[in-house]
Amino acid sequence: MNIVNYLKYLKSNFNLHEISGSLGDLGTLLPIMMSLAVAGQINLTSTLWFTGIWNILSGLMFQVPVCVQPMKAIAAVVLTKQMPIEENMAAGICVGAILFFLGITRTIHLIGAFTPTPIIKGLQLGTAIQLIIKAQKLIPTLEWTINQSNWANNNLWVLLSFIFVVACYRTRVPSALILFSIGLIFALVLMFATDAGNNLPRPSVIGGHYPDTIIVPNSEQFRNGFLSAGLGQLPLTSLNSVIALCALIDDLFPKKHATTSSVAVSVGIMNLVGCWFGAMPLCHGSGGLAGQYRFGARSEVSVIFLGSCKLLLGILFGSSLVGLLQVFPTSILAVMLFISGIELGCAARTVNDFEPNEMLKRENFTMMLLTTGTLVAYSNDGIGFVCGLVSATLLSMQRLGIRIWFDHTLDGFKSVPQVWRDQGLRVPQMLPLALNETFSSGDQRDERLVVVNDTTNKPPIYDTQMRPEEVEIPTSSSNNRLK
Repeated sequence: MNIVNYLKYLKSNFNLHEISGSLGDLGTLLPIMMSLAVAGQINLTSTLWFTGIWNILSGLMFQVPVCVQPMKAIAAVVLTKQMPIEENMAAGICVGAILFFLGITRTIHLIGAFTPTPIIKGLQLGTAIQLIIKAQKLIPTLEWTINQSNWANNNLWVLLSFIFVVACYRTRVPSALILFSIGLIFALVLMFATDAGNNLPRPSVIGGHYPDTIIVPNSEQFRNGFLSAGLGQLPLTSLNSVIALCALIDDLFPKKHATTSSVAVSVGIMNLVGCWFGAMPLCHGSGGLAGQYRFGARSEVSVIFLGSCKLLLGILFGSSLVGLLQVFPTSILAVMLFISGIELGCAARTVNDFEPNEMLKRENFTMMLLTTGTLVAYSNDGIGFVCGLVSATLLSMQRLGIRIWFDHTLDGFKSVPQVWRDQGLRVPQMLPLALNETFSSGDQRDERLVVVNDTTNKPPIYDTQMRPEEVEIPTSSSNNRLK
């Protein structure tokens, strides 16, 4: 397709459905971006510029409405621990560099194949709880009594915003955009019609705004940023932003296949370029694509339109909007952040999908809670991730016995070259059972593997979009892995 025909194609697909679909992921982007910008943990000009550019380039590259969204695990830790912008950028750069390497070497699939699902769900649930805690910290000073000083920022608005979002939850109403618009109107009134904005910078279009901030973290900031916020983001991004995203693209757009390697490289480049300018650490995501599709996006036109709006906003206003965001009602922002946490936490509900055995369901749930608990207790994704791995090891040792556990682990290491060669390898979604374990009457283990019909670089799917098929199980020594 030449340029002229492609432009005609874009024009023919530019409609209200695509515009509506472009708003599908704003419920995640807006509250996190606003919170980080107000706290000075990102450069808003750079964030608007680069999120816009990556939206446009991702749409052109993948030709589907691939979203560009914050790295939520990093954002939650940065907000909770009040980390400086240097450590935030260091976390994004480190994760981006690792994903870029995993992408160009085609080893990204190994993380999805060998990371236990309960640990991933535990990281998602822990990140969600941190976002909810951050939302709670925004409202203790709010009052129920309404007067002239708090007319735009009180508990009544918290209640009304909450009711509105929940009432619109199963509809196509862009509740996040509507709430943001209401809050923006309140902020404009507070800034220009009251004394609240007297000492704050006003939005300005004079001279335009360009990414002019260079962030160079030192070695200590790289260490703290990666270990505190970046380490736990790695498995989340690898699975949700790469593997699950590719699977969902195959499901929703069968003619537009994207390889795991190309998506991983895309995420890597976004952060290896943007973070040096103070842009928010970014990734793609299956949830964002699902949200945009739900609101009407059926082509790349939606994300190209969204990216153009972000870029235009960044050029015209940039960081001059920070003053306006500082008077944005925390009553509305808290609800938006709270709902983002709830939406992310809902991903943990699939931890026991396709696991019929009650003992393993309990073990998976325990592993998930151990990961979540340590992550929240220390506000550190890295500690949560490591604790989850240790818990998985100890629990499987107790269930299988040391010798059988060692055999399974050794088989897992031996299978690494095969997993690397065959990106469509079938991945067991169950934990291995002890050899001497028996079942009560009627409790038969469903020995199913998740497979994908196409043989070309199709990753396994680990959430509710899974399409399991009955297959013949090879010998245990050839496919059991530590989960």
